[in-house]
Amino acid sequence: MVSRIDVTDAARELIRELVEKHGDLMFYQAGGCCEGTQPQCFEKGGFYPRMNDAMIGLVEGFEFWVDRDLFEYWQYSHFTLDVLDGFGPGGFSLETPLGKTFKIHYRLFTDEERQDLSPVIRNE
Repeated sequence: MVSRIDVTDAARELIRELVEKHGDLMFYQAGGCCEGTQPQCFEKGGFYPRMNDAMIGLVEGFEFWVDRDLFEYWQYSHFTLDVLDGFGPGGFSLETPLGKTFKIHYRLFTDEERQDLSPVIRNE
């Protein structure tokens, strides 16, 4: 199966730091304006996905959820979680006090990849 999400080494390192400080995590990418373009990192259970939001995979063992409407738009795109220095929009994400912000890089799946995509889990 083709994974819908991967993570860069820099993001992996930051996730390990956040786990040491906060324990289990979860990620959510909203579909609205402003913070909607930046994935948010919360303590597990610190944010509740809405009905029909899509869990597209695990990042270092932690769920990565995407807003239901945003997923419809990006369902044929591969997500790569990265991190940048700076203050992202919103400021609610756990990496913000560290002067970091998570970012997603997108690319379209190839025709071959689309034939074997890993399934998503919908919040019911």
